[in-house]
Amino acid sequence: MRGIHAKYGDKKVAETKSYRKKISRRLLCGLLAALLAALSLCACSREGEYSRVIFTTGFGKDEVFRIGRSSCKLPEFMVYLVNTQNQYENVYGEQIWSVESGGVTLEENVKDTVLAKLAQIKTMYLMAKDRDVELDEEEKQRVAAAAETYFSSLTDREREIMGVDQETIQQLYTEYAMAEKVYNQIIEGINPEISDDEARTITIEHILIRTYTTDGTGKRIDYPESMKQECYEQIEGLRERAVNGEEDFADLAVKYSDDENLRYSFRKGEIDATLEEVAFRLGNGEISEVVELEGGYHLIRCVSTFDREETDANKQKIVEERRGEVFGREYDAFVETLVRSMNEELWQEITLVHDEEVSTGDFFEVYEQMAQSS
Repeated sequence: MRGIHAKYGDKKVAETKSYRKKISRRLLCGLLAALLAALSLCACSREGEYSRVIFTTGFGKDEVFRIGRSSCKLPEFMVYLVNTQNQYENVYGEQIWSVESGGVTLEENVKDTVLAKLAQIKTMYLMAKDRDVELDEEEKQRVAAAAETYFSSLTDREREIMGVDQETIQQLYTEYAMAEKVYNQIIEGINPEISDDEARTITIEHILIRTYTTDGTGKRIDYPESMKQECYEQIEGLRERAVNGEEDFADLAVKYSDDENLRYSFRKGEIDATLEEVAFRLGNGEISEVVELEGGYHLIRCVSTFDREETDANKQKIVEERRGEVFGREYDAFVETLVRSMNEELWQEITLVHDEEVSTGDFFEVYEQMAQSS
């Protein structure tokens, strides 16, 4: 671990709300990072995500997968795949697809991301139907308008490549809208009170002295006790120099820290619990005692104990997380009732589209624009 942040799983709220947001550079950066991190795990990640998928025969020729009584056809999948592909390319360029890790390219992985997204929306659509959620007339009109707008924006070549007609686009938007509506229905009324202390963000400066190295394969090799003692004496010396004012903490970090990042901002629950406890006890300008964790010794200096703007923003984030957790529990329970099956033969034939005449990437943006204008 290069810094103080522990790796923690994706929040349910991110899973349930990501489809609702307009794709932006920031979101794409996050998606890219997640995909790159998953490249080396590509072979097992799909097995984990679709552990209850049953691979069968008897599919229609353009049927990609089934979830319960819902089915995903190839044109539907291609709309999501082509739009996702072009969103990446608009930010990073076509060369992004040559990025690889462990011999697995991003192009090979992005299909799984699209599959998971479409499967989630179709599952939420089924949830909506089971809960008797329906679109009202205004919502139906918005869906129809979005479908007409998006379909009209497509070139003949794009329609041919994706194999879509306006009816298919309208059905996709209907499912998209229903998924959004069932999410909002389930979280309605969930508005927990979040205290300043729970939400506050603090900012620290950080020095790390590692107590291990790695071999040529990346395998971690812990230092012997004698070397660990030397590391401890080194960081204790750095602390003494900083506390006595002999040298600025930040300067010491730049010279000696094994963490390339000097400064971190975080709220409770976002870093290792031991470091969190120490950090949140510090006042502005205070320097901690040396903290020993697995893999190294840490020293932190508190830069700021409270930021009003960040704290208010965190309160909203925490509320959304709590809502996502509530929805996630219902979603997970519902998924367990469904049988999922995959047309493996067709799946292997699906590839990204490398065609200069196919540039559509605003499928989700068109819907959001319609929603905002209503």
